[in-house]
Amino acid sequence: MMITLPPDYKPSDDEEFMNPLQQEYFRQKLENWRSELLDEASETRQHLQETSSLEPDLADRASVETERSLELRTRDRARKLIAKIDDALERIELGTYGYCEETEEPISLRRLEARPIATLSIEAQERHERMERTHRDD
Repeated sequence: MMITLPPDYKPSDDEEFMNPLQQEYFRQKLENWRSELLDEASETRQHLQETSSLEPDLADRASVETERSLELRTRDRARKLIAKIDDALERIELGTYGYCEETEEPISLRRLEARPIATLSIEAQERHERMERTHRDD
């Protein structure tokens, strides 16, 4: 079933959580984000192919290599983010999107708006981070 969103639609706490409109809204948001990341990756690939690391000057060569390394790290982060976006899109298909993996309670719309790949509610995320800090200090 194809859902058409009204042009000015924003999810609201006044409606049923993860109703078809909200699911479609977040699906489109995630797909657009994914598309932007893939476009940026393509631009990076093209840029890396166009730039040569055969600079005659050592300082210039070091600068180009540093820039290339930074671009590759950024792309690696984007690759991991795309995997998380794909996971979120799969959760939409499965009907589990928007619910905390730990408590199964709804994740707030404000959190999903800010971080559409969120898998934990704010409370569960804070508990998780406290546990990480505690175990890291051991």
